[in-house]
Amino acid sequence: MATATKNPAPTAEGDETAAKGGKKKKLIMVLVLLLVAGGAGYWFVLKPKDAGPKKPDPGVVVPLDDIQINLAADHYLKIGLALQASKDAGEAVDGSKALDDTIALFSGQNMQDLARRDYRARLKKQLEKRLDKDYEGKVIGVYFTDFVTQ
Repeated sequence: MATATKNPAPTAEGDETAAKGGKKKKLIMVLVLLLVAGGAGYWFVLKPKDAGPKKPDPGVVVPLDDIQINLAADHYLKIGLALQASKDAGEAVDGSKALDDTIALFSGQNMQDLARRDYRARLKKQLEKRLDKDYEGKVIGVYFTDFVTQ
């Protein structure tokens, strides 16, 4: 018959040593977690952000004369613009390119579409992109000073 051997019962000294070793491991793990959490906190919160390309400083606002543009279905749009020039541009911003881009963008548009705020905002963004290209960064914004459809 086979007899099973029993492991000898651990002594009180062995229990104490095992408990101390477990406490040390837990303490080391907690310290490592705190260091990782501190590093992550620094990375996401305290680390200085890259500003990226700096926006030009605004200069003068150049108002342009109102123009009338033909829309679809025999309607028209009376639109007034003002150009926000950069500080570098000074007051030497000629509005002819802006008026030409405005006519090209708004001509033939549907009056019902222009009545929607989100649609007008999208067209304004397109106009700003065109003006940025045409004026080589000297015009940094455009304002609608008049916007009447009929």
